[in-house]
Amino acid sequence: MTTTSTGIEQSFIKHFEADVHNAYQQQGSKLQSTVRSKNNIKGASTTFQVIGKATAATKTRNAQISTSAVTHEPVECSLTDYYSGQWVDSLDELKVGHDERKALATAGAYALGRKTDELIINALKGATQTVGSGVLTKARILEAFTLLNKNDVPDDGERYALLSPEAWNQLMGIEEFSNANYVGEAYPYLTGSETRKWMGIVWIMHTGLPADTTNKTHDCFIYHKSAVGHASGQDIKTDITWHGDYAAHFVNNMMSQGACLIDKKGVVKLTVADSASQS
Repeated sequence: MTTTSTGIEQSFIKHFEADVHNAYQQQGSKLQSTVRSKNNIKGASTTFQVIGKATAATKTRNAQISTSAVTHEPVECSLTDYYSGQWVDSLDELKVGHDERKALATAGAYALGRKTDELIINALKGATQTVGSGVLTKARILEAFTLLNKNDVPDDGERYALLSPEAWNQLMGIEEFSNANYVGEAYPYLTGSETRKWMGIVWIMHTGLPADTTNKTHDCFIYHKSAVGHASGQDIKTDITWHGDYAAHFVNNMMSQGACLIDKKGVVKLTVADSASQS
């Protein structure tokens, strides 16, 4: 954290940076915890490994154990710098106190959180396994479920699904999904979004999914945590400077992040019509 003015109260800077960090952790990204993560990356990129399948074999007495040649295919993930800046007028601070600081800190954290989710969703858009367009039905979900199972994608509680609000409403029309007797509780660590667990998948409603406004559809995704990577070279950092000509502080929140699709076999894209009349 740096400043260009010694006249800025250190308590203001420390509290503002803490507010941004806490708001980002609590209300920012909805998806970061659903993918593989690397932090404190040095440089402009990093790599994630696609780990192949191991094999098992027998051996005769006193014979050497044969090795299992597990393949490792590196996938590069590039990092980009992002900024979210705001002016904090000096007289406004006198009028509203720290409430204004917290409001702006939360706004900056939301902006960076949306960018994190955008990076992850853009990575998911590289999926090559698809289930054709139409309303979201149980049959289409089972088709996507089958694709993951055929690829031996682990059913270990780390499968996730992203749905548009329209797709979520359609899924609520399926008895097994809407009835509390069939689904698990919402996930508290996925803040700010409707969630529930069904068929071993954590379902998440998200407003940032790709939309086709002409055909009135959204791309939704089912994926395993290991199939997508998110890398951070710089967690959220706050820089506050005083500008006397504006009689205001300029607060800049910044981060360096990237995301990539690691294993296409672990992601299925469903193009979902926004209304039943389009199916």
